[in-house]
Amino acid sequence: MGNLRHDYDHHGGIMMLDIAIPSFVAFILSFFATPYVIQFAKTFRLVDDKITRFHPAQVHTGTIPRAGGVSLLFGIGVSFLLFLPHSPQYIAIFASSILLVAIGVLDDKQDIHPYIRLVTNAIAALLIVASGIRIPYLTNPFADTVIHLETIYSFLLSFLWIYWTMNIVGWSAGVDGQLPGITAIAAFVLGILSLRYSIEDPKQLPVTIASFIVVGAFLGFLPWNFYPQKIMPGYGGKTLAGLLLGVLGILSYAKVGTALLVLGVPMIDAIYILLRRVTAGKSPVWADRSHLHHYLLDLGWSKRTIALCYYLFSAILGAIALTVTRTQKLFVFLLVAVIIGGFLVWVRWALKFSKQHDQDNG
Repeated sequence: MGNLRHDYDHHGGIMMLDIAIPSFVAFILSFFATPYVIQFAKTFRLVDDKITRFHPAQVHTGTIPRAGGVSLLFGIGVSFLLFLPHSPQYIAIFASSILLVAIGVLDDKQDIHPYIRLVTNAIAALLIVASGIRIPYLTNPFADTVIHLETIYSFLLSFLWIYWTMNIVGWSAGVDGQLPGITAIAAFVLGILSLRYSIEDPKQLPVTIASFIVVGAFLGFLPWNFYPQKIMPGYGGKTLAGLLLGVLGILSYAKVGTALLVLGVPMIDAIYILLRRVTAGKSPVWADRSHLHHYLLDLGWSKRTIALCYYLFSAILGAIALTVTRTQKLFVFLLVAVIIGGFLVWVRWALKFSKQHDQDNG
């Protein structure tokens, strides 16, 4: 499951300061680094402009700096260096994060072909899995049994999980503040889950600290990204969020089901989008205006309302994930899928009759 948590020498009981200080440091670093990143992005034209750089999924107006992944990487990377063991697993996470943000900066300058980005993401995921961060077993949601995975299956499943989260989480960066909010909530839930195990196994504490470092960094970025956004996460920030949540889902005693549920809305939205694109004969990687937040904008919802609703649903699903059984998690996930599917069918009909828009809905 990864030895990041096994290399931490911890004595005595768990102190809240062990968690609070790293999280606060990540918050401060990310928050105060972002204005400099904004200026950096403006200087080197790492910006999003609908006139010069059309993108079918754009919902903003004007010129918005990108490259938010740089400030997020700074807050997370420095905090990792200060508060986590320098294990091979940590080095792999750090190296993969740098790779993703570097590609993100290049993409912020001039759009990189989607298939090149997919290859880069695969390399980043392979670095993580090769370091030993893997899903060692699966639990049967209908019985109290555990299926231990052979090495090759553990490797493949871990790679696919991280690769999936890396590509899908970023799709929830459609409106101002959407991505950092749900990422912070998901990391918080995984941190609480890890903390439960840390009470009995102090060697799990680094995973708890890592989770709350992610919480702090994304909360530090949130004020700059919330409506009206002054900077966007950029491709680097989006993939960094997915990478870290995927890894934390594995390291928190392989509670991938919890991560899957707390990210239920963006995950299910992504599944419907992929199915829609494939059945329509379109490439699944080419962006369009068919995400859930696009439909909500078309209904007249404001960007702030959409972001806050995503936070609310993520928090509710996170609370459920921490309190229910494996079977109940599966039931809730399927229920959310049915609700979202029904809503998407209804909204297409409703849009024929709804034309009213809020002033900040794009």
